[in-house]
Amino acid sequence: MSLYIEARIRADLDDLWARTQEPDRHQRWDLRFTEIDYLPRQEGEPQHFRYATRVLPFLAIAGTGVSAGEKRRPDGTRTSALRFSSPHPLSLLEEGSGYWRYVPAPDGDGIRFLTGYDYRPRWGRFGKAADRVLFRPLMGWATAWSFDRLRLWLERGITPERALWNAVAEAAARVLCVLAAVLLAPMTAIAAAALMLFLPPLPTTPAARRCLRTPPERARAPHVLATLTTLTTAKEQRS
Repeated sequence: MSLYIEARIRADLDDLWARTQEPDRHQRWDLRFTEIDYLPRQEGEPQHFRYATRVLPFLAIAGTGVSAGEKRRPDGTRTSALRFSSPHPLSLLEEGSGYWRYVPAPDGDGIRFLTGYDYRPRWGRFGKAADRVLFRPLMGWATAWSFDRLRLWLERGITPERALWNAVAEAAARVLCVLAAVLLAPMTAIAAAALMLFLPPLPTTPAARRCLRTPPERARAPHVLATLTTLTTAKEQRS
């Protein structure tokens, strides 16, 4: 099952494009990546890149990918597509592909920034089970949380670093409230835990729940993704 995430961001389209297409900005808000670096390319070829995710202080899982974008389309939208893979033996994600769409709202109220992507897990049956039960839901949550983090940066000027601290502080405060209920009024501990779990996050804290996670009926990958696959395959055959 492919993943779909959509956020409504009230910001300038060029600003949104820059903060999602420039590697040094992208890696600041996207929880899925620690480093993103573009590799040298020749004119007319898609952009190759290298990425890494630090899962422990001493362990980073790296991979490579290729991307292409359409910054100017007749309908006023923009698209970006990519293919990616990781040869790291500890990476559950073996290879995949996806896209971003930037769709200005017809009423002028912001931009629909959305993504759809899928990947193939490694490790055989165990990998498929782990992906279905744990990894894929985690990836969906991380993508949605990151999209809302990006929205706060563009709409409110809250930097990704500050947004992370806001999230940590709010989570700590909620845990302390539950612990206080356990110590001071044990009979209310379950109610307190439920309240802290379902209470809406603060407006300055990123939240995955603010994003749409169900794709529209007509959602489909952009044409540039198929073109990217063709270009990449042709280059691999020549090398």
